[in-house]
Amino acid sequence: MAKLIIPLLLLFLLFVFSPSNAVSYNLVSFGARPDGRADATKPFLRAWASACQSVRPSTIHVPRGRYLMKPAVFRGPCKSRILIKIDGTILAPNNYYAIGNAGNWLLFVQVTGLSVLGGTLDARGAGFWACRNAGRNCPAGARTITFNYANNILISGLTSINSQTTHVVVNRCNNVMVQKVQILAPDQSPNTDGIHVQFSTGVTIRSSGIRTGDDCISIGPGTSNLWIDHIACGPGHGISIGSLGKDLRESGVQNVTVKNAVFTGTDNGVRIKTWARPSSGYVRGVLYENIIMKDVKNPIIIDQRYCPDNQGCSRQSSGIKINQVAYKRIRGTSATQVAVKFDCSSSNPCKGIRLHNIRLTYLNRPAQSSCTNARGTTSGFVIPSSCL
Repeated sequence: MAKLIIPLLLLFLLFVFSPSNAVSYNLVSFGARPDGRADATKPFLRAWASACQSVRPSTIHVPRGRYLMKPAVFRGPCKSRILIKIDGTILAPNNYYAIGNAGNWLLFVQVTGLSVLGGTLDARGAGFWACRNAGRNCPAGARTITFNYANNILISGLTSINSQTTHVVVNRCNNVMVQKVQILAPDQSPNTDGIHVQFSTGVTIRSSGIRTGDDCISIGPGTSNLWIDHIACGPGHGISIGSLGKDLRESGVQNVTVKNAVFTGTDNGVRIKTWARPSSGYVRGVLYENIIMKDVKNPIIIDQRYCPDNQGCSRQSSGIKINQVAYKRIRGTSATQVAVKFDCSSSNPCKGIRLHNIRLTYLNRPAQSSCTNARGTTSGFVIPSSCL
């Protein structure tokens, strides 16, 4: 049944976002100039207001060229569905303070039936990273594109370059398809997660390449029914559930599938990370399947001892309950001797871990595994030898 979910969802979204009979709004006709210098923020917001008030489906067309944008909030609810077709590049101002204090550069709120197709978002994050790395008094930084309280969203063919912080955020949304996106930032750029999902259900991320300085995909609390398929990750910190459990009362993560992914030179492969402090949260029903690791430092890792600078969580154990996590057909090379590490909570040991057909090597020899407070089973061949 799970195999049918993605094709059916894609067909639904393609039907919903069909542009036939749509009203078209050209960004240039609202006063935007494609020269990369004139401020296109107000023209874009005027085009959005027209599309949002239209009772017919609308298309906002961003023609070829470069359009300078300051922080903008695109609010709904709207009267009909909207397609934003980007053929050009949307460009942040050179001065990183121009968007750095906003938190979000392009923010969509309470929108239902929105598709964003094609184009490039260039947040020009290098100046902001330099400020952060130098330890100066810097703004908090802006996420490139964020969707809050949105439903039935399609993001396809989009390229995001050099975000100040996270590139794409999906927060408190339902039914979101992210496909064929490219996310690019240097491997030393701080906190530039590719895609972050939290408090959302029915999110699909597929057929995408993510090269960044933090997690390729990060999964926050309140995420359920998340499908990740055909992802090329690296450089970066891998695909991470967490960190979870920072708060005492926290929503759990469940029904997450990661399939057909390739990790190249990443710090981690598939990771679950939780704070070492009490919490009501949980992780359950996770499947990692058919994954290739290429020189990955921690190919398979559960870390329930996360405690930055030993502040607020030293000598405590994680309250996050991890249960029913399966690893199937994972192969490749580890950049460290320990390729499989389950470092689970002493008060809430990991349960129901399953390993099936694992083959991970280190320097052309079988790697090692390490287990603490972890319980589970193995089947097929498992290299390195299981410590469960």
